[in-house]
Amino acid sequence: MRPTGRLHIGHYHGALKNWVKLQEEYECLYFAADWHVLTTHHDDTGVIADTVWEMFVDWFAAGINPSRATVFIQSRVPEHAELTLLLGMIAPVGWLERVPTYKDQQQKLADRDLSNYGFLGYPLMQAADILIYRANMVPVGEDQVSHIELVRELARRFNHIYGREPGFEEKAKAAIKKLGARKARRYTELRNAFQERGDTAALEAAKELLSGTQNLAIGDSERLFGYLEGTGRMVLPEPGPLLTETPKVPGLDGQKMSKSYGNTIFMREEPAEVTKKIRTMQTDPARVRRSDKGDPNRCPVWGLHQIYSDTATRDWVVKGCTTAGIGCLECKQPVIDAIIREQEPMRERAQRYVDDPQLVRNIVADGCERARKLAEETMRDVRGAMGLDYT
Repeated sequence: MRPTGRLHIGHYHGALKNWVKLQEEYECLYFAADWHVLTTHHDDTGVIADTVWEMFVDWFAAGINPSRATVFIQSRVPEHAELTLLLGMIAPVGWLERVPTYKDQQQKLADRDLSNYGFLGYPLMQAADILIYRANMVPVGEDQVSHIELVRELARRFNHIYGREPGFEEKAKAAIKKLGARKARRYTELRNAFQERGDTAALEAAKELLSGTQNLAIGDSERLFGYLEGTGRMVLPEPGPLLTETPKVPGLDGQKMSKSYGNTIFMREEPAEVTKKIRTMQTDPARVRRSDKGDPNRCPVWGLHQIYSDTATRDWVVKGCTTAGIGCLECKQPVIDAIIREQEPMRERAQRYVDDPQLVRNIVADGCERARKLAEETMRDVRGAMGLDYT
């Protein structure tokens, strides 16, 4: 997540709420993408240092548990930059120019100078962020799947160019024996089914078999993944998208909630401020007077009801709005109550970090150390595959 300002309830429902669930099911790494801020705000860096610590407090307030997930700062792990540089040596410029958000962001951020390599090359850094940890899954919404596909293509290209180690086939066959007799036989059957008949189901079954094998060294595992498809050693595994629901949270003006629009409700907003913001929020423009009938679908508050209200409350809103049975302030009250109720435990969890800022810094320092160890392992293999280890 880019540290560009205080986090709001759009961040919570769009990402953090899901991250909290994922940390219980997977080994997760969550980081402050401070270098990514420079791709669009290279001339306005003052916000980063202050924002990054506040952002971590918001994460912990939301329920991110640093004993379950690795929490760190991107720039504290310089291997991200090294892998970005090396991927840049093999990435066709056309691939970067075709990224859907490239031209879209140029239009949306027309007031900023985006004619720099950093902005064009940010997908390379994004790929490095993922590949440096050999991640197998990345939580994204459907609109971000194309980004993951580019990461997969870059990993595939890297493996194709640099995965041809001397004696690869002999090493792969030796690795098969380490699976044990039953798994080795099954792996060989599935590989043959894919290689000879193009059976993609067999390919996926073989990948699943390898993923569930715990006693293989990383190098042997990479060779067997590559050997499946007839390529070389898979130095950088291809990640897949872990599709997640990312509800659109409307801002106070009906647009998507965003700091740049000034239409946000912050994650740790004071109850009085929540009440004030919602009570003055725009509603259906057709309801000029209390007696006018309205249409919830034209009202930004209805979008918040979709997130915060149960079925009975939503039914009450539809009936009351369309018949003028309730006024807009009455309609808004359940949303106000729900947001305040949601944020109360967040403020409580955050207080210990607010009272002791050094605690946040210690947690992040530990996370940076853990992340860097993982990144160093990957870069040793990357340098070796590229002939840059000089041993």
